[in-house]
Amino acid sequence: MTAGTRLSEKTLPYASAADGRTELGRRGEEAAGRHLLSLGYRILERRYRTRAGEIDFIARDGEAIVFIEVKTRTSLRCGRPAEAVDRRKRARIVRTAALYLARLRVDDIACRFDVVEVMEGPAGALSIRLIRNAFDVSSS
Repeated sequence: MTAGTRLSEKTLPYASAADGRTELGRRGEEAAGRHLLSLGYRILERRYRTRAGEIDFIARDGEAIVFIEVKTRTSLRCGRPAEAVDRRKRARIVRTAALYLARLRVDDIACRFDVVEVMEGPAGALSIRLIRNAFDVSSS
């Protein structure tokens, strides 16, 4: 490393993981987005980022604003994909959602938190499962 080079400059942000997890996640998010659109969701934001965290999708489903986390896996060896949305991850999503709502300057709007599980089979076929109301603010 040369003088003056910071460690954070060694790799580009969101560089692909050597084992392909980043690419798998992107394929899962793309499939989840198509699935949400097919169900009538209107996508407002993709990969919404703040210093508090990131939300994969923010969408409208009827009158509700929905904050959606996508989890993609190739096996159930570590449990269902939605199980990876633990208390810490839920809290980060809730904080980020609160910042989004504050930016909109709305006081009383229906919102919920959904999780989309994407499973990729050995031949690359994807199965998608939407979990509506996967968690609420009190469970985060």
